[in-house]
Amino acid sequence: MRVRDYAPRPAHLKWLLNSDPAIRWQVMRDLMDAAPDAIEAERALVATEGWGAELLARQSPAGNWGGRKEDLVALYSLVVLKDLGLNPTSREARKMIDRVDRRLVFKWLDDRPFLHGETEPCINGRILSIGSYFKEPNAALATRLLGQQLEDGGWNCEATLVSPKRPKSRRSSFHTTICVLEGLLDYERAGRKSAAVTRARKRAEDYLLERGMFRSLRTGEVIDKRWLRFSFPTFWHYDVLRGLDYLRNAGLKSDSRVGNAIEIVIERRHQNGRWPLNILHPERIPLEMETGVGRASRWNTLRALRVLRWYNSSA
Repeated sequence: MRVRDYAPRPAHLKWLLNSDPAIRWQVMRDLMDAAPDAIEAERALVATEGWGAELLARQSPAGNWGGRKEDLVALYSLVVLKDLGLNPTSREARKMIDRVDRRLVFKWLDDRPFLHGETEPCINGRILSIGSYFKEPNAALATRLLGQQLEDGGWNCEATLVSPKRPKSRRSSFHTTICVLEGLLDYERAGRKSAAVTRARKRAEDYLLERGMFRSLRTGEVIDKRWLRFSFPTFWHYDVLRGLDYLRNAGLKSDSRVGNAIEIVIERRHQNGRWPLNILHPERIPLEMETGVGRASRWNTLRALRVLRWYNSSA
């Protein structure tokens, strides 16, 4: 299957570029092959303009972003700043992550430092990613995650339960697995590449690919139809577009196992060549980007177009 007809047209690019710096620089990099200096100049604006600057300004001196579930709001805010592409070497990013490193703790874990992680692999995968990107890779956290990989190749937070009322799961979760995969990839890219980490990532990638990115290995049925609907931010939720965008980012070659998932992405496209916001997850951060469910989404359009470009170039 070739998807050349879905390459972005000038009108699509113009619409995407008429947006926030976080969208613009990624469009320039992933869809336009712009000059590196131009890309970095646009990326630098994330710290001082638009969504990135707004979210940075909402961090408290204590390192958090408030909210009833303070730990999770901080986690999701940090992940979004990373997804926006905030340059980790910028003055604004250094100030932000230093606050987190010095002052943010898990109070319920005897004030364990936030960047040391907590108990659930889905959260620790995200913290590993944040630390690797903004501060430094945490070898102890990576080792802990490798030790929690299940026999089928993925991870599941319910496999780490310490409760006599609920048995530990022996089957992996797509949600947990994608969070850990993204963390391990950022850990390697921060200079901590190792045979053990690469092997763990390969097993987890195969876990997703063997299931066609959304189907039961046993029955072939769609595991969860919500995974066929796309949102941003994704928070901890898996969906087909997030899974495919991970494969693209990790530099994997596409093969027949992603064919049906690619078809799902194409089917979600509106006639005007844009992808809508299909769903908003209940989690919240102190920043609103795109909130119109059913309306055209620049985030989903950007991610879908770069996934299709990846598929077409590596098929």
